[in-house]
Amino acid sequence: MRIAYFDCFAGISGDMTLGALLDCGANEAEFREELAKLPEIEFELKISKINKKGIRATNVEVLTSEDHHHRRLKDVSDIIISSGLSESVKEKALAIFRRLAEAEALVHGTSPEEVHFHEVGAIDAIVDIVSACILIELLGIEKVIGSPLPMGRGFVEVAHGRIPLPAPATVELVKNIPIYDAGIEGELVTPTGAALISTFASEFGGMPSMSIQSIGYGAGKAEFQFPNVLRVLIGNPSQEALSPTEYVSIIETNIDDMNPEFYELIFERLFQAGALDVFLTPIIMKKSRPGTLLSAICPTDRKDIVAQVMLAETTTFGIRISDAKRRCLNRKWETATTRFGDIRIKVGMTDDTEIVASPEYEDCRKAAEAHSVPVRQVYDEAIAVYRAKTKKDASK
Repeated sequence: MRIAYFDCFAGISGDMTLGALLDCGANEAEFREELAKLPEIEFELKISKINKKGIRATNVEVLTSEDHHHRRLKDVSDIIISSGLSESVKEKALAIFRRLAEAEALVHGTSPEEVHFHEVGAIDAIVDIVSACILIELLGIEKVIGSPLPMGRGFVEVAHGRIPLPAPATVELVKNIPIYDAGIEGELVTPTGAALISTFASEFGGMPSMSIQSIGYGAGKAEFQFPNVLRVLIGNPSQEALSPTEYVSIIETNIDDMNPEFYELIFERLFQAGALDVFLTPIIMKKSRPGTLLSAICPTDRKDIVAQVMLAETTTFGIRISDAKRRCLNRKWETATTRFGDIRIKVGMTDDTEIVASPEYEDCRKAAEAHSVPVRQVYDEAIAVYRAKTKKDASK
């Protein structure tokens, strides 16, 4: 798998993305040949090397004489669909413009179809977005990981007038993405940049474990006290990185005054609220009282609901919430046909390599009850049948 890490320490924009991907070693002639398949719009692409506070970066400018660019989503979609670009490039570009339209519609209180694109409907924005999709394909990038995004402050002049930073559309586009205040007066993340990274990236966080093959720097137009560049690192993930990382929340509370009979229903309702796991840990509390630590692990977007259930269903007066990373093996299901019936086998993998296989307990329990045999007997036969099948398949 070929991955790209977008290190957005100075933010991200359309031209920065284009410059960084070109700087990673994409074939410029091949890229221009693909971009020429974009119809109906006239532009010139100027690519040059410049220095940004000591860092050599690729600068990209889209030159056009267009002065009217109030396009709707359909106008932009028609340009992309009628092009000779590959279907995957079309699909990615259309998805990005759809995200932009949905964000603008929320800001202006209208529908995505009725939104008038201004800056992002201009030729330079169309070229930036389509070009980024072309380069992702040419560079063979299969997965994108983004860093947390720095937010600038202040105001910027756009077609609608003077608006606050981050721009309202940008704020909509970075929902559920880690952001932070960079303490900088100026726009660091543009709506186009936000749409690109939020569409391309499947996860956000620190730099992944990877073997770097190429590094690219894309120049931004503004000047700050730091290098205004987007850095993209492309390479292969290390074995550790092949297990996908998720962000989860841990909600927990200490309890020493509740009827333990209540826990059964509490567990059930926490799972109904979206908990991935719920467990109890015996603890010693203040005044040497024996107590119980109730913990629930859930997706971050379910933490408020799970927390409310914990507060409502227990005797606690307060809970603790923390966010954590969770790394899981990729999973698939196989079936082992035994004399006790079909038993599902859960297989954990990194990439295409099997790490662990385990019979599904509920299948084993039901089969054991139906045949009046120990559950361990069903379990052992299921795993033996699965191992024999995988060995046979490997020898073919």
